[in-house]
Amino acid sequence: MRENKNIQKLTFILLMILSVYLNAQNPIVPNKGLNDPHIHIFNDTAYVYASHDKSIKNRKFIMEDWWIWSSPDLINWKKESVLKPKDTYIEDVNFTRCWATDVAYRNGKYYWYFSEGNQQTGVVVGDSPTGPWKDPLGKPLLTSELTSTDEYDMAIFEENGEHYIVFGVWDYYIAKLNYDMISLAEKPRKLEVNNARGPYNQDGNNLEKPTDDKPFLHKYNGKYYLSWGCFYAMSDNLYGPYDYKDSVIKQESFVTGYDSPTWPNGFQQGRHGSFFEWNNQWYYAYCDISQTGNRYFRDTFISYVHYKENGEMSTIRVDGVGVANYNASAKIEAEDYFKAEGIEKKETENGFVIKTNAIKSYLNFKNVKGLSKKSKMTLKASSSKGAKFAIKILRNSLKGELIGYKTIESISDNDYFRDITFSLKKLQQKEDIYLIIEQLTNNQLQIDSFSFSK
Repeated sequence: MRENKNIQKLTFILLMILSVYLNAQNPIVPNKGLNDPHIHIFNDTAYVYASHDKSIKNRKFIMEDWWIWSSPDLINWKKESVLKPKDTYIEDVNFTRCWATDVAYRNGKYYWYFSEGNQQTGVVVGDSPTGPWKDPLGKPLLTSELTSTDEYDMAIFEENGEHYIVFGVWDYYIAKLNYDMISLAEKPRKLEVNNARGPYNQDGNNLEKPTDDKPFLHKYNGKYYLSWGCFYAMSDNLYGPYDYKDSVIKQESFVTGYDSPTWPNGFQQGRHGSFFEWNNQWYYAYCDISQTGNRYFRDTFISYVHYKENGEMSTIRVDGVGVANYNASAKIEAEDYFKAEGIEKKETENGFVIKTNAIKSYLNFKNVKGLSKKSKMTLKASSSKGAKFAIKILRNSLKGELIGYKTIESISDNDYFRDITFSLKKLQQKEDIYLIIEQLTNNQLQIDSFSFSK
């Protein structure tokens, strides 16, 4: 009898482990050493331009090539292209310092920039997001004597059809690129960062190493964000000055199993990555070693990014679920959608909700798993008194099969959320769910979260 109980217990544990594995999507490409991720959206497809740690056995950085992987949904990834040093001006077949990389598109061409270790930056050009690639210069674009910093770990920022390259360690420099994308239109300018912090400078007293390497630039709601790993500063102007704000990764970011091990300077070190937008949702792609245990064999994680009313970024969640990936056995936060139109995110005391800002709106949640025994869906929603809405739940597309419908009237006062339950048609184990919301009165609907039940 005891043996049977032990077998049952072991079976339960194995099933739990399998369930976690099946519902996991961080790292996005496990056990491959995909790191330093820069994700760009071309033709409604996500492409990650990345460096590549050679082996789990690495005891130093051994990076022999640069990679491109693609995904239609941030879940399923396919290796598309490999760039080797011998195919660039570097030419050395034994070169093992293929460091961070980024890409830009202009006038029908794709320009892929790459770091020659921590010294210089080169560029190749291709007719598609995945190449094939040619080295148009036969020499570095950014040479080691160009500035007082090191000319590597670059990022490309685009605004109004113009492109800029930012690079460096400890101090960052920016320069506008010429129309040809393979030469500089100006002398690089130093980006001033006020009150900087970083993994080596938690208290602000390390003036020798105030920030980190791997700068990145993005723009949201009229503000410019200069980041170095998970730390960031903000400015009203592209050329700065920038004021340090915060880190998007804190101790409370981690779920169990994803909080260790860390780098020598803690869990905020080594978080090279990029911020990107797709389908009205923001994300942060970054390096992680919690699953490999080896700082020289890194993975790539992706987390949602939500912006506060003051423009600062909220602390992200670091877990195995990742993005565009949902578990029907748990509460699903409305702001963690994959696609949306006609909505905006609203900051609350407890986090974020979504709010409609159009007569017709929709939310899309792909890869909702564990639905085969579920028959109901419950929204936590609120609106002003006298409001009326029609909500449709469809599968697979905006023109897909109707699996749930309800007209809602007089929900409650704003910010007081109540449950609204829908009966659903028979569900498959995994579904692509769309919520279509129509405002039948001049009122906005707020949704905090939703869940499924039997």
